[in-house]
Amino acid sequence: MNDRERLRSVFGQDAERYDRCRPGYPSQLFDVLTAAVGEGARVLEIGCGTGQATVPLAGRGFALTALDRSEEMVKLAREHLAGYPSARVVVEDFESWELPPVGFDLVVAATSFHWLDPELRMAKAADALRPRGALAVVSTHHIAGGSEESFTRIQRCYERFDPRTERGRRLPAADEIAQDPDEFHRSGRFSPPEFHHYEWEATYAVDAYLDLLMTYSGHRAMPDSAREQLLTCIGRCIEEDGGTITKRYLTQLAFAQRLG
Repeated sequence: MNDRERLRSVFGQDAERYDRCRPGYPSQLFDVLTAAVGEGARVLEIGCGTGQATVPLAGRGFALTALDRSEEMVKLAREHLAGYPSARVVVEDFESWELPPVGFDLVVAATSFHWLDPELRMAKAADALRPRGALAVVSTHHIAGGSEESFTRIQRCYERFDPRTERGRRLPAADEIAQDPDEFHRSGRFSPPEFHHYEWEATYAVDAYLDLLMTYSGHRAMPDSAREQLLTCIGRCIEEDGGTITKRYLTQLAFAQRLG
């Protein structure tokens, strides 16, 4: 098992924590998707987790099929979607899933596309779409802003307890996050992508922020002792700065149509 597969496998280990802690997505993002394909469109979501994007998609009236490889994640997603008869959630790995004979109008991957096999993800996403259907790839980034002094101090905790940490790393500004169309171009299957950006903030108490960190694969994969020391150090920084921390997010949507 390579590192990508190993880290990808950790999300289902604590689905309830993931469901409780992971933030959703800005509503404007779903406005863009609805305007592009129309209500009632057939939509495939790849890597739905416990439903952070799935529920808003179902709420827009899409005929939705959502996939996730984790039975624990799917169980919670199904509970959240109980009131949406046009939505179904399936325990499947997208790479090995057999595509249905009728293509989708939209394929959505919300903070999941980077976990897919880079050798086949663009081609299989295109194959899942009808002609002129669209692929929406959503990514989430931690950017400069919010409690910047706290995060500067927290960086030193990572440098001390996680040897993988780049020393002196700083959070990027929103305009430093790359808009990267290369993978779309190289595939030969999609139009040049449109990019949409949404900046927003969330404030966390100490326990809530440490809980959130435990939903990230890199933290979960650390040795227990190092992780415990890291979280203790981070918690101490937040406590010393007033007991809460504000994280600034950038959500990026890359949207492109299938060619042909």
